[in-house]
Amino acid sequence: MDANTKKTVLRMIPYGIYVMTAKAADGTLTAATVNWVTQTAFSPPLVVVGVKADSGTHAAVKETGQFALNMLGKGQQGVAFAFFKPAEVDDGTISGEPYRPGDNGAPIIGCAIAAVECKVVEIVEVGDHHVVVGEVTQAHLHKHPEGRPDAAILEMKDLGDNVFYGG
Repeated sequence: MDANTKKTVLRMIPYGIYVMTAKAADGTLTAATVNWVTQTAFSPPLVVVGVKADSGTHAAVKETGQFALNMLGKGQQGVAFAFFKPAEVDDGTISGEPYRPGDNGAPIIGCAIAAVECKVVEIVEVGDHHVVVGEVTQAHLHKHPEGRPDAAILEMKDLGDNVFYGG
């Protein structure tokens, strides 16, 4: 298989941009920008997230079995970039963004247009990113979208011509 062709073809899959958050058993808060996300079932409502296996967020999610997925909206590129590096918690903010604890303890980012809280159903540990299957236990809508809900989501292509993840 040609490596450049594979990379180009896999980058044709559209991705929204989300911030996955968790609270570790010791109280440490973690957060990471993620984009390999999809809903996989209606009943129960399930989502899957590809999470870098060696990340602090992965460790907290695996340890506690809980997480939140904060949906970023159009124009929130700065928020996405803020969570590309390890989270910094300071006086009611995480990486500079105000948050509140969700019912499961994971940070719900105030500026996100929406969020879901999830309990882990399964983690598929294959590859450098593990697939976390989460059952949605709570949903938060901070800003009602105009038009189609899926059109409100910040997408990978909105981050600029030189920002790619995947392939």
